[in-house]
Amino acid sequence: MAEAILVLNAGSSSIKFSVFALGRGDRLRLDSKGQVEGLGTRPRFVAQDAAGAELRAETFALEGPDGHARALRRLGDWLRERLADDRVLAVGHRVVHGGVDFDRPVAIDGAVMDRLERLVPLAPLHQPHNLAAIRAIQTQLPELLQVACFDTAFHRSHPELADWFALPRRLYDAGIRRYGFHGLSYESIVHALAEVAPEIAGGRVVVAHLGSGASMCALDGGRSMDSTMGFTALDGLPMGTRCGALDPGVVLHLSRAHGMDADAIERLLYHDCGLKGVSGISNDMRDLLASDDVRAAQAIDLFVWRIARELGALAAVLGGLDGLVFTAGIGERSPEIRARVCARAAWLGIELDEAANRQGGPRISTAGSKASAWAIPTDEELMIARHTQAVLRSSRGLD
Repeated sequence: MAEAILVLNAGSSSIKFSVFALGRGDRLRLDSKGQVEGLGTRPRFVAQDAAGAELRAETFALEGPDGHARALRRLGDWLRERLADDRVLAVGHRVVHGGVDFDRPVAIDGAVMDRLERLVPLAPLHQPHNLAAIRAIQTQLPELLQVACFDTAFHRSHPELADWFALPRRLYDAGIRRYGFHGLSYESIVHALAEVAPEIAGGRVVVAHLGSGASMCALDGGRSMDSTMGFTALDGLPMGTRCGALDPGVVLHLSRAHGMDADAIERLLYHDCGLKGVSGISNDMRDLLASDDVRAAQAIDLFVWRIARELGALAAVLGGLDGLVFTAGIGERSPEIRARVCARAAWLGIELDEAANRQGGPRISTAGSKASAWAIPTDEELMIARHTQAVLRSSRGLD
């Protein structure tokens, strides 16, 4: 009987999954991946093998409450068919917020769930759905080991100064501090650098995770020293629909002058800002790059401007720059955005190799570039699988 680890990333309208088979020497091998999408509307189940070939694609009815639980039952039916006699040993979950309590992945029990529930107000867009998937599996398969892997944990190596707001200390002690997010992605890049770019892996590197959610992180020797996201995933760069860094006085003004309550402000800042808000067209960078509307150009200009500004700030934190890495959807797939950012980063010693950039890298800077630039895919799912495997081994007393 072969064994496998299931990785889940549950959102409001979809559940993404990956199945990793445990091979010889406990090596992880991607077996299949996919998602249940359209929860709350018209659910669709899609599965692919490791090479991307379609294994299943179907639309199905999903009526009534507990959409995540019903979707996971559909996924479970398919997994039993796919894996046959193979056995899922554990489930690893992406959990966005670990607060001050969790600085590493943990096995999930009742006490852990209680602590994670208290963090829902800090990540209202993500945390409730992460926890819904965990609860559904607890109900369906209570004996199965589940592991929470946190987007905030990687940033716990920040110097304390990097986590402070200039607020009364009692608020810091109450947990109002800068946490940072996308940590699983940054941790994945640290592992990739050791193989792809060992010459900068131990140096001063800024990673730009540019997707619908966007942030940047300053690495020194593979450790997070600072990042653009703070208390919530609203901070830092403009994103697909999120505002990024904002003068807190704007929130006060929206409340007092525009009569907006907290719920209305939350909807605005999470769902109607960023590229979508500035352009009035789309939150998708591909749509904006293809548009000849001046508002699309302005949204792109703002995105690049803010990336360049944050790059300068993070290079200052590091005391210099040895490398810049682009990752995630936009970072991996948009040569134009990479080129525009690198042009603004010429003062840091980055010299773009235009041909290499068009081809997608991995190295996209010239051989003589003082600081190198790279396009490297992130693999958060593999990172979660590795963490889950480590917790599983520890629970068996093998470490």
